[in-house]
Amino acid sequence: MFGSLPLAQILLTAGGILTVLAGVSYVIGNSTLNLVTFFYGVPILLGGLALKAAELKPAAYKTPSSPEIIALRDRLATPTQTQIRKDVTRYRYGEEAHLSLALERLGLAPTNPERPMLLTVEEVDLNGDYGLILEFDAPKMPFSKWETKRDKMERFFGPGIRAELAQGEGAIVRLSLIAPAQPTT
Repeated sequence: MFGSLPLAQILLTAGGILTVLAGVSYVIGNSTLNLVTFFYGVPILLGGLALKAAELKPAAYKTPSSPEIIALRDRLATPTQTQIRKDVTRYRYGEEAHLSLALERLGLAPTNPERPMLLTVEEVDLNGDYGLILEFDAPKMPFSKWETKRDKMERFFGPGIRAELAQGEGAIVRLSLIAPAQPTT
């Protein structure tokens, strides 16, 4: 719940209000209020600035999830799919890209300039299967390299997941993590 709120913006607002209140209190001669608001306002404002500098915005949903898709998600989504969806659709701090550790472990993010960037998330019904589609912009990572990692992706993202890849326009790569309605044996 709190991941959908921009903590940096909340701290910037609260710190800014307290700091302005400290200035006003100083001007009108209320030294007690000035001391308290300055003592708390400036550190909160600085904390907000620091978080803002390290903020990673949530990935956008390509299309809003319909009630039918949400019901399918509730019935079929694996814990891994749920965790990925929650992680990429909330504010993160101190990270350069969504799923950077996962991409690194899969061998798809050797260095920062080459790291694929998550653009959008989409939840879909794929003939009764639940699909979580992650769309990446990967200008420095050839699609053929993604294809060689498909089996590793299925193992990495856990049991009960089928990974499918599709190349979009330009350097767009669509990774579909699919939870089948009928588990395969």
